[in-house]
Parts: sequence; C-alpha cells; structure tokens
Amino acid sequence: MAEDQNGTSQIQHGSPASLDLSTLPPIYVFSTHFDTDDLHELEEDLANAGASLTYDIQEAEIVLSKSVKKPRIQFDLRSKGLWTRELKPDEIRNDRDTSYELPERPAKKRRLENAQQAPIDENAVINLVDSSTESESEAVSRNKSKKSSRNNSRMAAQSREAHRPTDSASPEQVSERIVKVVKIEWFTDSRTAGRVRPLDDYISYQGRCVERQPSAEAPQKTHDILQRAEEDSPKSGSKHDRFGRRKFGLNTPSVNPSSWEAGHGANAQYAHLLQETTTEHDGGSSSDLPEMPEWVKKSVKYACQRATPKDNPNDPFLELLKRIKLARLLTNDEIGVRAYSTSIAAIAAYTYKIGNPKEILALPGCDFKIANLWIEYKNTGKIKAVEDLEADEDMKVLRLFYDIWGVGATTAREFYYDKGWRELDDVVEFGWKEITRVQQIGVKYYDEFKELIPRTEVEKIGEVVRQHAVKVRDEGIQLMIVGGYRRGKEASGDVDVILSHPDERATKNLVEDVVSSLEADDWITHTLVLSLNNSERDQQTLPFRAGGGGHGFDTLDKALVVWQDPSWPTKTRDRAENPKAKNPNVHRRVDIIVSPWRTVGCAVVGWSGGTTFERDLRRYAKNVKGWKFDSSGVRDRRNGEVVDIEGYYSWKGWEGVENRAKSMEEAEKRVFEGFGLVYRSPTLRCTG
Repeated sequence: MAEDQNGTSQIQHGSPASLDLSTLPPIYVFSTHFDTDDLHELEEDLANAGASLTYDIQEAEIVLSKSVKKPRIQFDLRSKGLWTRELKPDEIRNDRDTSYELPERPAKKRRLENAQQAPIDENAVINLVDSSTESESEAVSRNKSKKSSRNNSRMAAQSREAHRPTDSASPEQVSERIVKVVKIEWFTDSRTAGRVRPLDDYISYQGRCVERQPSAEAPQKTHDILQRAEEDSPKSGSKHDRFGRRKFGLNTPSVNPSSWEAGHGANAQYAHLLQETTTEHDGGSSSDLPEMPEWVKKSVKYACQRATPKDNPNDPFLELLKRIKLARLLTNDEIGVRAYSTSIAAIAAYTYKIGNPKEILALPGCDFKIANLWIEYKNTGKIKAVEDLEADEDMKVLRLFYDIWGVGATTAREFYYDKGWRELDDVVEFGWKEITRVQQIGVKYYDEFKELIPRTEVEKIGEVVRQHAVKVRDEGIQLMIVGGYRRGKEASGDVDVILSHPDERATKNLVEDVVSSLEADDWITHTLVLSLNNSERDQQTLPFRAGGGGHGFDTLDKALVVWQDPSWPTKTRDRAENPKAKNPNVHRRVDIIVSPWRTVGCAVVGWSGGTTFERDLRRYAKNVKGWKFDSSGVRDRRNGEVVDIEGYYSWKGWEGVENRAKSMEEAEKRVFEGFGLVYRSPTLRCTG
C-alpha cells in the first residue's frame, strides 16, 4: 500500500517490484483490438516495470500485439510505415538466454535534460525551446513537404480522384534490424511470475526491416500532416521532468533515428525560437507567478480530483488546442489525443489567466510543446498549425464525415482513403447500401443534427420522456437530464436522459416500453438502437473481465432515437390541405438510458462528466482503489465482486430500504464519497 498526494491509501497495480524490463530494447504497443483505456493501462503497467516504451515504431525491436496472424501483423506494421520481410527459420536468433543492454542516450538528450534543470531568469526574455521536438507549425510544414502523390482508388472507376501514396523506393534491404512481434501474454505471464519470461515462447512474427515495397496493394496511409512519432512523446532520457514529476514510462528517447541525425548535421535546422518579453503581459504587470492552487503544488494528475469550471480565462487558447486534438483523432494518433486531452484538462482546471509559460510547465500533463504553443498564441493571437489544419483539404473532408451521426474517426478515414469519397453526395451515390442504418440517418439529417438544441428545448424533451415513463410505469419514475446540459452548456448537440425507479422490477425492460409509447404519439421518427443487455443480465453490474474491456455501449439499457416534435402551429390546416404534409420541426438526437436504482449514482456520474473526467475516474478507480468502474456499477478487480458504494443494501451501518438514496443526486454524491473524492457539481467537471 502507498499513499497518493491526498493521503489516500493507494493500491499499487502493474508489475511486481521483482519484474524489471529495463534491460530490454524499446517496446512498441499496437493499439489494434484495444480500447483506449485498456491500452493506456497496459502502457502504464509496462512503464511501472521499467520498460523502455516508445511511440515510434521505427526504433522498436519488440512489438506487443493482440494480433497473431502473420498477414495481419505485417499489415499493422506497414500501416505504421514499417516494411518487413519474415525471417526464415535459419535466420531466427534464439534470445532465450540473451541479456539486453540499453543503448546510451544521445549526448544531445543529456544536455537537454541538464539544461532543463537550470532556473529561468524572471527578468530576461523568455525563450522556451525543447530542442528535441519540433513546433506544431514546423511539424505541419515538414510533413507537408514530404507529402507524396497518391494512387487512384476504386473511385477512379467513377472518374473521381482518391488520395493514396505512391511508392517509388526499391525493395532493397536497408537494415539489419529485426522486429519481434510478441503476444500480450508474454507481459502478463512475466508479471505473474515476477521475472521476464523468454520471448521465444510468445513470438507471433519475426521480420527484418526492409525498404518500402512498391505495391498496388500497399495499405493507405492516413493523412500525414500530423505525424508525431517523435514530436509529442517525451524526448529526454530522464524519467522525470524539470519539476520532478515522473514522465510516462520512457527509459530511452523516443525519436526517429533518421530525423535525429538530420538535426545534428552541419546544416541542422533547429526549432523556431518563439520569444516574449516580460513587458508584453497585459497592463505591463510583473511576470511573477501567481500562488499556485494546491492541486498544482501536489501535482494532482487525475481530473476527477480537481474542479474544472465551464468557463476559463484561457478559453481562446484551449479552443485552439482542442482543434489540434481533433486533428490527432482524425489522423489516428491515439497517443496525441490522450496527451492533448490531459493538457487541455489541466489548463481548463487552472482558473488564472496565463501570463507566463512557466505556469503551463507547472501543470500536470503539460510540457514544452504546450508552453511553446502558448507563446506563439500570446505573441501572434493564433497558432499556425491550427490555421494549416483549417485550410488543409484532407482535414476538411475528414471533419465532414466525422460529423455524420454514427461515423467515428476510423470510419471517416475509411470513407475518404479507402472508398475515395469526398462529399456527402458520394456517400449517397456510391455507398448508400454499404453504410449502416444509423449512418444513413446521419447523412439524411446531417444539417439538422448539427443545429444545437437550446436548454429550454432540452428540458421540454426530458419532460415528455418522463411523462411517458410514468405512463408505462408509475409516479415513482425519476428522470435526470445529463450530458452537456447538466454541465451547464447553453446549447447541446443531443439530449441524454437517465430514467430510474426505486423498485428494480420497474426498470427491467423499461426502455422498450417508453420507446413504444413515444413512437405511438409520434415523438420518435426513427429508433436506431435499442439495447436491452442490462435487462437480459438481470440488471446486474457488468462482469469484470481481467483480460480487458468492461465498459462499453451495452453497459446499461438504452435507446438511440431520432426525435421530432409532432406539433406545429399550422398542422391542422396543413394536414387538411394535404394529409401527407411534412412536419417542419427540426429532427433531434436523443439518448434514453435506464439504470436500476441500485447503481443509479454510477450511471449519473458516468454520463455527467467531461470525457477526460470520466477517463481519469476510471483510471483512479483502477490505480487507487483497485476497482473497475462503469455506468452499471463498481467491481473489485481482485475478486470480481460487486462493490456497493451507493449503500443500496446498507449505508453507514444502517440496514433497510429507508436508508437508500432518495434521489439520483444523493446517489451520485454517495459515489464520490465511496471513492474518497470531494464531490464536484457537474458544472465543475468540464474537462472537455
């Protein structure tokens, strides 16, 4: 047991102290078949075991992957720009007894690490440069210059141009480097045994790195405007940054060797140095830092442990960071999404107007990259990388598709890169029979769904749902509007409501009955998804699976519906003239969620916080409490048993139904108390 910064007992998870992976070469983890949280947890466990974790596959010698079929593995490697040739049996080296030694860090990294320990002169010109990284603008410029022409996709048959990279390199072998793709079980078994298990027992594929092969079947690279294998990952070999905080599990610098060598040549081009004088602050005030909040002093890393208000004096800068984060998401950069999400959440919780880049460096999860972006914003009022992203044609198409209801970032890339579609008409003309029904509705009502819903209309929709729930059950029904509305947004993209009832028999199959009632009165035009998984498992907390997963779409009963007010002022006259007169009211997206009362507090918490708040609450549950948390409840990771943190069966030693929570808000507060967290109102969970 250990204590966190608030004195809370913390259960140490991950590798036992006896497991030491520090002598192994750089390890890369493939995200295929992982959800984001499980991938993050695995990376943290590897870091805790001293693994030399890298986010640049070009320097990896060990690749952990859930894929076991060789063609899929080779495809995954190529998708990251690494071409390999499978080793023949007589080429395979037995590493069962091999002891790996880490390469020495480049001298530049050591100099940077030492330089970062030097104090910053408060009265001097502020020059913040992390010379091991490029600025966002330079990353865009560099990748723009490297952008190659693309092959025609199948849309050429319809005389439409697609964007695929052309391959001109020869298949000549360029390296003696061998990459070993190893099953995830190698790490889990090593952790259980407390010692490193032989790699040979877990290898799925071994390949020698070769030049990129010219092939019409080469996998489509996603847009390379924001490739950041070496840009956003920590560059110094130190495990701690200048403020003494632990960096995320890197023992060796994560940098592309070729780019590192280029930066050290006779004609090296260093990152553009952004400057700001101390007299440039608003009103010419002193550059002295304000008194930092306690959560900053204690380096509180979990967003669920700090207040994050809806409005922040740094909102214009945060908005630019959010645009970069979206670009990371659209270009399949999961590491970048997580890094920017963490930085955005930290700045959003900082309620002072930033006047000095050292304030950013003091925030948990923020680094020189973010500080330099802030300096650029402070000096120019903009960030060039954001402007480049807004002007980039590929990004415009990806955003267009991403805004379709039912289309995520992966599908948006498939529409553009694999299908060759560039606009909504292409989806209708060439892919209407291929896409799902949800996506068809998303295309049909694309413009309507993009219209935001005012709070008054959100409240009206919630009340209509409540009335129909009472109609099919009784007055014991309770409803809460959650999502962005509860966090104080003036307008929402959709409406999320949670229904519950103190009698558990009343919530079983409730969502089905409510939807039928609403459809009968013409409030619902389309029911796109109706999930009864929670009722089918007798409304029990989702089982804990040690192998991963556990929180997902089917955690609770829910319905995703298209909503339209069936009344309009001239309806009687219009229908008299034309019985098929079209309803002019705008269509809305509504999610109806049903939770049993036993865990309704968990449901409310799970649907009320910002994305990073929810992500960090799950991480806090795992790392601090040893629990698995989702909207259906809490389970102990050690034995899989349900943890009753809402006092459904008993509360503070008192037995009986009368001591259960009387409202959803009360149940929600009990969840915070059960976690040992300070209760934050939803308006203070606005992490983005």
